[in-house]
Amino acid sequence: MLTKTLVSATALTLTASFAMADAHAENPMVGGAEMLAEQNIIENAVNSPIHTTLVAAVQAAGLVETLSGPGPFTVFAPTDDAFDMISDASLAALLDPSAKAQLTQILTCHVVGAEVFSDAIGGMIADSGGTQAVETLGGCVLTAQMDGDAITLTDENGRVATVTIADVDQSNGVIHVIDRVMLPQQ
Repeated sequence: MLTKTLVSATALTLTASFAMADAHAENPMVGGAEMLAEQNIIENAVNSPIHTTLVAAVQAAGLVETLSGPGPFTVFAPTDDAFDMISDASLAALLDPSAKAQLTQILTCHVVGAEVFSDAIGGMIADSGGTQAVETLGGCVLTAQMDGDAITLTDENGRVATVTIADVDQSNGVIHVIDRVMLPQQ
């Protein structure tokens, strides 16, 4: 009986190890860069060549320590192209130290205080009749819905972002890459 229990425990350990290896192997690349599930949100964002503006904004807002912390967090991470939709003057004004509170609110409107993968978001959308309210740490409410196979998010101003890369696993949560910057209600 003890031998059977040890064999079963060993099999479970090996199965879990292979599952973890498979999960790592399946983590999507972002901007051609490998995203490591063992790294936190900030460590992976710094390695992403398509999130340089987001990283600069997170640094300017003083959110590096928070997003490096234990979480769990879900981050809807706008790409550099998403930030390029904002005028250079407006972006420079947001990155100015005098606008730190406004920048912090904008950035935290992209963060949920839980780890939520796309299959769970899709399930919530289906269970709630086609749309799901997503409350962020910045006090924004995003509306998630499906557009074919893609998840979209609509901010309180009607701006729509599409999740272009879902389920980038992190040690302290998950990142979903989006193609638009979400804003608090204006």
